[in-house]
Amino acid sequence: MGQDINLSETRKKIGFALDPDGLYDSMTAEENLGFYAKIYRLADPGQKIAELLEAVGLKDRARDKVGTYSKGMRQRLALARAMTHNPEVLVLDEPTAGVDPSGQIEVRQIMLDLAHKENKTVFLSSHNLDEVQRICNRIALIDRGEIRLYGETDSLRRGMGGGTVEIEIAGEIPQTLLNELRSLPQLGLQEKQGTRLIFSPREGTEVSDIVSLLSERRVKIEKAGRQEASLEEMYTAILKEVEPK
Repeated sequence: MGQDINLSETRKKIGFALDPDGLYDSMTAEENLGFYAKIYRLADPGQKIAELLEAVGLKDRARDKVGTYSKGMRQRLALARAMTHNPEVLVLDEPTAGVDPSGQIEVRQIMLDLAHKENKTVFLSSHNLDEVQRICNRIALIDRGEIRLYGETDSLRRGMGGGTVEIEIAGEIPQTLLNELRSLPQLGLQEKQGTRLIFSPREGTEVSDIVSLLSERRVKIEKAGRQEASLEEMYTAILKEVEPK
């Protein structure tokens, strides 16, 4: 026989911040966290509640009713509520949806602090691929209930053909040199935007190869680097693969 699983203990190891947020408008922030502290049978929740409210930047609004909170404040309090019982794993569903830009920054920083300072495992579900790309170190792209892509974010981006190479130059480039660059298919010159050249090189062509060629032509280079594929580009490519022909 396998070992019995204590579901009650398992639940205590997981915290959720979903939509709706599970907060009560007629109660203050302290009362909301206190209510959930009772559910989890915390012996002396007072200090824990104060620490959580300070961590999410709501210490000064602790005794205000949640019905007066902005969307961003509610999202931060929902994160605090999910942390009431100090779980090992957090499951967050669209935690920055409907939040203004400054609020998004605050919520993202809280998530990063939970992962890096509190050593929590954070599962983030979001349609905001730019946000996912910025804060997640491992991703799964799901389409119609199936996982289409899974792995470490940086490795996946590198594996999508290396993205583009952008080179910032000083001054103008002679038309004759532009024509030469366009005649070399391995470089994959895509466009010229002012003093910036954008390449989509073939496999085997490195940034250093392009830089060396330009240097030989006496072009002064200010900056050069590879822009790896974004999650949005990866997701678009995956959708194209699974679309019916």
